[in-house]
This record gives sequence, structure tokens and C-alpha cells, in this order.
Amino acid sequence: MTQPRPDLAPDAALSREEMEDLQREIADVAVFEDDFSFDLGGLSNPLEAAASGAEPSVVVGIDQSFLTNDEGDQDRALSAVVAMRGGEVIERVHAVTSLEIPYIPGLLSFREGAPILAALEELSADPDLLLFDGSGRIHFRQAGIATHMGVVRDVPSIGVAKSLLCGTPLEDTDDLPEGSLIGIESNARVDAPDGTLLGYAVQTRQYDSPNRYINPLYVSPGHRVGPETAADVVLELASSYKLPEPVRLADQYANEAKKSLTE
Repeated sequence: MTQPRPDLAPDAALSREEMEDLQREIADVAVFEDDFSFDLGGLSNPLEAAASGAEPSVVVGIDQSFLTNDEGDQDRALSAVVAMRGGEVIERVHAVTSLEIPYIPGLLSFREGAPILAALEELSADPDLLLFDGSGRIHFRQAGIATHMGVVRDVPSIGVAKSLLCGTPLEDTDDLPEGSLIGIESNARVDAPDGTLLGYAVQTRQYDSPNRYINPLYVSPGHRVGPETAADVVLELASSYKLPEPVRLADQYANEAKKSLTE
């Protein structure tokens, strides 16, 4: 078991070079293999948890929305957190903080990390697993937002991205059958030895039609979860939608909270 690292929290006052150096330090600290004590059984089904004799794990989905000022510029981030146990929502919280830097590819956690950490502080449930709408190890410096936040809080975490930031799929990812897993390996754009398994393209849902298809999700370890487990968890937590249910509900809640603040 590692320890929380609040000293590695995102600091928007750092230069770009300092942010990238901090990400490399985070990647060195991160654990990209299974290192947790909770039972994965019954993540989405309380009956399965009961059958195993284990207490259902608390899985938390995290997503972001943005608020604009009078000039139409995004100036605040709203971080929405939804906690689930055995497939049921047990808590929803959110936090709003100022955006201090613009969007810079590869440095998302320095823009959005503060509201995420603030929202997690509002959560009374103790999370066993964090799922982020964003990357984990599939990142130029192996330290996407799921890795950064997971290390700071020292909570097992998984990145669930809708597009591939970097890395090379081992096979074609077009029109994959539902349930498919395609490994994503490092390449010259990633600070890792070539051939390092960063995560998987995960096909949670697929149309039953030859004329259209759903793109996969790009799933990677954040912290204290291995790549295979991360992919299996996302498949387990996907219902009739593409996104795993905790992240989908966090996205929905982010929009609800934003609407309530802007009405």
C-alpha cells in the first residue's frame, strides 16, 4: 500500500516544463498493477457481492462541465462525483472552482484537477475505486488525469477516454465486436520503453448493423490497478450505454448541476 501524495497536487502556477517534470515524478510513483484489498465481485450487482460474502465496493465516477463568464469564455470548472455501491447510487456531490490555465494537450489535470479534488473532499463515502472521464497511463508521460488524481489521493483509479491520446493499437479498432479488447502499446510519443502495455481499446457496446459502428473506449490504469483489471472493470460496469455507469451518471449529473447554476 502506498500513501497519499498531496505534495503532487496540480499547481497551475508552474511553468509548462515544471508541469511535465511533475508528471514524470507522478508516473514514477504510480502503481500500474493490481494493489487493492476490496473485492471486485459485485461491482454492478449487489446479489453477486452478497453471494461472495463481501461488502459491495464503492465505485466513484467523475466528470467535468464548464461555466462561462459574460464574455462567453470558460472561467470555471464544475466537477461532478457520483458514488455507487452494488450498482446503486449512494451519493452525488459537486464542486466549482476557477479555471486558471487554458486547455493544453497532455496537461488536463492541471486545468481540471483542483475542482476534482475539491469535489472528492465533499464526498462522505469512502471510495474503493475512482473512474475518470480521461486518460490514465495512456498519456505522453504516463500521467493522465486518472493517474495524477489517483496518486494524490492514493485510491485505485482508472482512466476511461473517448479518444486515443497516444500509443499504438496492436490491431485495427474499427467495427470491433462487443466485448473486444485491443492492447495499446507505447511508441515514440510516450515516455516509456517501446512495447509497454499502456491499456486497452475496450468495446463496451456495438450496433447490430453493417452500416454504422460505435468506437471503443480507451481504458488505462490510473493508479493501483493493472491494465487487464481496468479493462475488465469497465466492461463489467457498462450497462446499455457505451460509458461505464458511474462515469455516465457523473456526466449526467454534471449537466444537471450546471443547469441549476445557470438558470
